[in-house]
Amino acid sequence: MAKKIVVIPGDGIGEEITASAVRVLQRIDEKFRIGMVFEKHDAGGTAYDLYGTPLPQETIDAARVSDGVLFGAVGGDKWDAVAPALRPERAILGLRKNLGLYANLRPVKVADALTEYSPLKPELVRGVDLVIVRELIGGIYFGEKCESEMQDGHERAWDLENYSVPEVERISKLAFETARLRRGRVTSVDKANVLATSRLWRRTVTKVAAGYNDVELNHLYVDNCAMQLAVRPTQFDVIVTGNLFGDILSDEAAVIGGSIGMMPSASIGANTSLYEPIHGSAPDIAGKGIANPIGTILSAAMLLRYSLHEDEAAKAVEDACDKALTDGYRTADLWKDGFTKANTTEMTEIIIKRI
Repeated sequence: MAKKIVVIPGDGIGEEITASAVRVLQRIDEKFRIGMVFEKHDAGGTAYDLYGTPLPQETIDAARVSDGVLFGAVGGDKWDAVAPALRPERAILGLRKNLGLYANLRPVKVADALTEYSPLKPELVRGVDLVIVRELIGGIYFGEKCESEMQDGHERAWDLENYSVPEVERISKLAFETARLRRGRVTSVDKANVLATSRLWRRTVTKVAAGYNDVELNHLYVDNCAMQLAVRPTQFDVIVTGNLFGDILSDEAAVIGGSIGMMPSASIGANTSLYEPIHGSAPDIAGKGIANPIGTILSAAMLLRYSLHEDEAAKAVEDACDKALTDGYRTADLWKDGFTKANTTEMTEIIIKRI
């Protein structure tokens, strides 16, 4: 049976980088006979220009019945004057809601060839290979809120943080299942010394862990975790945490790799999942053929692993990217004297030849 992959390029460099990832997936299909078919749809500012909405219903409907969604990036100063409800960024929020994407997986793996690009010392980042599993549709971002009210003669605002046991169980199980595919260690991050929601979080994660005797669990407060990511990031395998803490920690961890152009991500849903690089649409370099496609190509590898359950194929993509970097090829964001500069298309073909 064919595997339907919906491709949503979005705006800016999205067209170029998703085209690169599709080329890589087509090569993988030739080698592993997975049976992927690709269907392109619009979202973001591009969709707004065509249809007057950043997320057409046709795109939502196609994504819902797909085996996986490959997403580029949305946004750009061209749409700065558009009403907030119609901004390009609403497309990704709408997809998360309509597809029930409850978890974000953010891997951070530093290739040996790129340790010098990290702001941390090479000896600290060599061997870093971790995944942050962030709860995506709960917590303080989705709780009740008040922009402004008067109390005792003073203006105040508030946001409500809350989590239910089923929400924590669902994200915890995903973290433990992810750890089983890796090195079997989960670090749960909370602020249980202060927050009631974190105490429920910790109790629930601990109960879920009882069903995963082959996975080691430990707990860290979020402030300590932030420090440990900077001083000894190699200690981590899988980090699981709530929406707010995950948002902050995943951005901190992304810096460890030295270039956001290298970083993939996955947003996991019950029926389908969405895969995208963590960087933006970079309209200043769109159409110039100099964007780094590796973050999107590695996102495609995650699609192979988590949606199509083709782990060998995913590893073939990841190994090919590592080999291209080890062989000295660099896109403009990473290029230095002594390396071979490659544009978007050239880097894509270099990776394809190594599969």
